[in-house]
Amino acid sequence: MLRNPTLPNHRTLATLFKTCATLPCLNFGVSLHCLAVKLSLSDEPFTGSSLINFYSKCRLPKEARKVFNEIPQKDEVCYAAAIVGLAQNSCVSGALRAAAELASLEQCKIIHAHAVVTRFDSNVVVGSAVVDGYCKAGLVPDARRCFDENLPSMNMVGWNAMMAGYAQQGDPKSTLELFYSMEARGLVLDVYSFLAILTSFSNRGLFLETEQWLTCMKENNGLEPWLEHYTCLVGAMGRAGRLEDAERIAMTMPFEPDAAMWRALLSTCAYHGAERRWGEVAEVRKMMKDRRVKKEGGRSWVEVQGKVHIFLAGDRRHERSEEIYHKLAELMEEIEKLGYVPVWCEMLHEVGEREEKEALWHHSEKLALAFGVVSGAVPLGKAIRIVKNLRICKDCHHAFKYTSRVLEKEIIVRDVNRYHRFLNGSCTCGDI
Repeated sequence: MLRNPTLPNHRTLATLFKTCATLPCLNFGVSLHCLAVKLSLSDEPFTGSSLINFYSKCRLPKEARKVFNEIPQKDEVCYAAAIVGLAQNSCVSGALRAAAELASLEQCKIIHAHAVVTRFDSNVVVGSAVVDGYCKAGLVPDARRCFDENLPSMNMVGWNAMMAGYAQQGDPKSTLELFYSMEARGLVLDVYSFLAILTSFSNRGLFLETEQWLTCMKENNGLEPWLEHYTCLVGAMGRAGRLEDAERIAMTMPFEPDAAMWRALLSTCAYHGAERRWGEVAEVRKMMKDRRVKKEGGRSWVEVQGKVHIFLAGDRRHERSEEIYHKLAELMEEIEKLGYVPVWCEMLHEVGEREEKEALWHHSEKLALAFGVVSGAVPLGKAIRIVKNLRICKDCHHAFKYTSRVLEKEIIVRDVNRYHRFLNGSCTCGDI
């Protein structure tokens, strides 16, 4: 191929890395890695996940983790490769962190069990990773139990992880209780501690409290806020409907807005789109275009029997897509009988009602939910757990409340901001 000359693409390299991992053939694999770097393909998710698998199979977990860290846009396959590879090489904390980012509940439990059996669970780094993993998987009570068991040796990472877990649940009271406990123990509060507090108030739309704690961070603790702290304030302003204030903060803060900041602005404008404030949405999109900021594509995933299934909006690539769409149509018909009325999407307000309705029904989180139902793998009394890489849209949020009544089952969604727990027609977020 190289003599022709024809340069290999990411699929060719991925196949070769897989072969090298199976043999194993370390030297040739490392040479291929060098070639991938020269071709600027080593940090591409498809190639990267195969490279992680290769180094893991060759018992080189440090190199596998280095490859993982250097991939700028990690997808679910990258995380899965890191979880399996690091766990195989007894890198418990690294495997837990990867599982946590994927919100892989079963993997977190398996890795934690492995840590207990191998007596790594008392290690301070592993203990912090266990807390972080359970928090991100939505099992805050389990995380707190592990936190309390390791409290004498818990480091700042563990304290901040526990606070962040409460923050993602939109629980400022528990977040502050931990914060004050840290102060009482003489621990030096850092930027992550304050980020957890700001997140907890922001997720509730409590903009005054968010602003007060940001000021406290600067003036009382001498800590300079990061971009992430300002993003919390922008999100809080937006959730409270103060869109002009949110935009003003984004434009006047001492940082150039990044993709996360623009996403916060756009999602808040979109969330208030039901009030027909399409002008703000268009304006934010124009500013993003002018600054060449691309909106991240939405995707959702659900874990069934240890395997992660990923969906995009309108996705028909899944082997059971016919069943998924049939079940989704049934669910939509059932919730309409209960009074569900679609919340028209800001992206589709210029198309016909029929087209808009169909597009709303085929959002990635709805497809993930339908698959969770048709798979039949979620036991009675257990929740269907879905992860979305962006904020859950207003219509999906509205539909899931009704669907929880139809299924008589709890539906848990972790979006980019927080956890939403739907049960008996209501959500723990209070519709913020």
